[in-house]
Amino acid sequence: MASIVKRKNRYSVVYSYTDENGVKRQKWETFATNAEAKKRKVQVEFEQETGTFIVPTASTVSDLLEEYMSIYGVNTWAMSTYEARRSLIFNYINPLIGDMKLEEVTPRTMDKYYQSLLSVKAKVVNNRKPTHEYLTAHTVREIHKLLRNAFNQGVKWELMSRNPVQNATLPKEEHKERDIWTAETLFKALEVCDDDNLSLALNLAFSCSLRMGEMLGLTWDCIDISENSIKNDCAYIFVNKELQRVNRNALEQLGEKGVIFKFPPAVASTHTSLVLKEPKTKTSIRKIFLPKTVAQMLVSRREDIENLKELFGDEYMDFNLVFASSCGRPIEGQVINRALAKLIKDNDLPPVVFHSFRHSSITYKLKLNGGDMKSVQGDSGHAQVKMVADVYSHIIDDDRRINAQRFEEQFYQSKAAPVAEEVQEETKEETASQTDQEMLLKLLANPEMAALLKTLAKNL
Repeated sequence: MASIVKRKNRYSVVYSYTDENGVKRQKWETFATNAEAKKRKVQVEFEQETGTFIVPTASTVSDLLEEYMSIYGVNTWAMSTYEARRSLIFNYINPLIGDMKLEEVTPRTMDKYYQSLLSVKAKVVNNRKPTHEYLTAHTVREIHKLLRNAFNQGVKWELMSRNPVQNATLPKEEHKERDIWTAETLFKALEVCDDDNLSLALNLAFSCSLRMGEMLGLTWDCIDISENSIKNDCAYIFVNKELQRVNRNALEQLGEKGVIFKFPPAVASTHTSLVLKEPKTKTSIRKIFLPKTVAQMLVSRREDIENLKELFGDEYMDFNLVFASSCGRPIEGQVINRALAKLIKDNDLPPVVFHSFRHSSITYKLKLNGGDMKSVQGDSGHAQVKMVADVYSHIIDDDRRINAQRFEEQFYQSKAAPVAEEVQEETKEETASQTDQEMLLKLLANPEMAALLKTLAKNL
């Protein structure tokens, strides 16, 4: 059993364990908050009961990272995160500073390490050729985030006295704005597009702000395109999973965490598996309403798939996917990317990546709804409204500039006009009132006309 002991403003999880020599020892792990301590206490007790508990005993950076991945990473990371961070550790951390003793890791040595990374050549990962010859400032910052978290764990486990990268000096990263197509360019591209899969993918990404994996993971049981729904503008898709190719090692290490379905391999492969998995965040699970035109496209797609099922019979592998090959197998992102690259090259279109259509979608939605970020967040699946604001604030700035122009035109350039117009109206009303009174007095001055008016008044 473990216990929590408060020491000043920090909380320590205290537990006993038996070392490799059979000697019973006590271990203290210190945390900044009581909540963190409670979480670790539950984890320690559970793993001790199930016989899976590992006592943190790291002495080098690579030892710490190994324990960090097996204790923290396995319980916290999604498969894609696990795979990406494991790659950073094995390619750029362990070969350079892995043998360094934890007590030798200082802020100065880590600053020098970060600076040296900019001259390290980028490695091929999962058969993907790197886009830059050397590591970029962005990759260095990703390595820093990983190490900062790992060293924080080392401090909590009392393997280190402080985090040496807490106030590290990092290379500056220049954020390049992603190129997007205008609506005119998109619809010009759709006119010349002869690939049905790409055409549907472009329309869904643009109208529904979908990520590639979310779109390719769509299944028919999560789509409502009934005749009545389309008629009443209630047709929708429900995003609750994504298609992803994952490393089998990561799949085994994480115990297939978050995996909904694993597709049978098309060819013998020892490295990766294609899966349908849960989205990374809860906010990615969402309902998105469809424009009627896009809903009708999905109706046509479903009819095409039914025809293929009838044609191929038992040979058709039915996984209930919207994006499926002629034999029913899932379509991967590289197929869509190749088709898009061909469309751009053949028709001399501005070069963009597929993810740009999600940005186009969010941009136009913000323009159409006057900057309602909350409704756009519901479609895009961003974890926080702030994330939408950070990336798309320039769209809102356009509307705010228009507001300033309208104030200038309506109030400042013609600030005297409304007052003058009001005075003029009042003068007209007074003149009209005086004219009516004069006419009435003239009529009453005539006895016969006065008698007639009195008779009419009585009958009204």
